[in-house]
Amino acid sequence: QVQLVESGGGLAQAGGSLRLSCAFSGSNFRFRNFSWYRQAPGYERTFVAKITSGGSTDYENFVRGRFTISRDNAKNMVYLQMNSLKPDDTGVYYCRGADTWGQGTQVTVSS
Repeated sequence: QVQLVESGGGLAQAGGSLRLSCAFSGSNFRFRNFSWYRQAPGYERTFVAKITSGGSTDYENFVRGRFTISRDNAKNMVYLQMNSLKPDDTGVYYCRGADTWGQGTQVTVSS
């Protein structure tokens, strides 16, 4: 059974940084693609970043150049390094992989 657990959210000031982590439990981590999504208050969940099993990455235009997605196949972990944070980055961030969602971690950026 696959399980994803996010951590690392919190409160940051605009211009600051946070690093989100996603711990994967299950099989075949190294062969799976993973994504991060954000759900802002009153909005639908939207795509933020993706990393493939081969390490290729893709980003939403709003975060490109500020966020970096990475993975550690030895630790079954996926990360989202968020720099130059903006108030519009506020929301609950979800990790997705193997057709499974994590429970989310709250990120709040103050101006």
